[in-house]
Amino acid sequence: MPLIAALEEDEMTPELLEEFSFFRGTLGGIPNSIRTMARRPEIARAYTELNKAVMGDYGAVTLEFKRLVGYVSSFASGCLYCQAHMILASERFGASEERLNSVYDFEDSPHYTDAEKAALAFAHAAASVPNMVTEEVGARLREHWSEEAIVEITAVVALFGYLNRWNDSMGTALEELPHDRGQKRLVDATGWEIGKHGTT
Repeated sequence: MPLIAALEEDEMTPELLEEFSFFRGTLGGIPNSIRTMARRPEIARAYTELNKAVMGDYGAVTLEFKRLVGYVSSFASGCLYCQAHMILASERFGASEERLNSVYDFEDSPHYTDAEKAALAFAHAAASVPNMVTEEVGARLREHWSEEAIVEITAVVALFGYLNRWNDSMGTALEELPHDRGQKRLVDATGWEIGKHGTT
């Protein structure tokens, strides 16, 4: 059971619902994590604006790849809720079947470039506790990405650090659509399960 229940839509003001409508396009609905944060609207609003800034399109780091970075970050941290959401978001932002089916094993996948592998390795190391970013990991990242792109990649990892801690601590109930994608894409490959994020 969640630590705190998510608000229903009729418990939020029309203004809040409008602000959170951003997530309908990216995730297919307003996630329960945001519905829980909405008990303190200032926090939910600030998070939503940060999410828009971090996950926006600035060029080199594509919208699809940012979602894959979010998945690898969440995989490294062990957040089952965010893993399901990010495999869904990666799909919604155009990740191919081959990329979706090998993101958890990206180093050995022919469907990721050397630059992408360096970024995903950094994401995995950066999301680990304790942090595993070494000089070698950093040098590999700098070999392929500009300073601006590295800021974007790190921002994605940090954004999901917040979400991973939030959802694991809150035991946020996983919605039907990401649960379906977790079941479809992750169970056999990684042993994913809904765990504490079940609704009963």
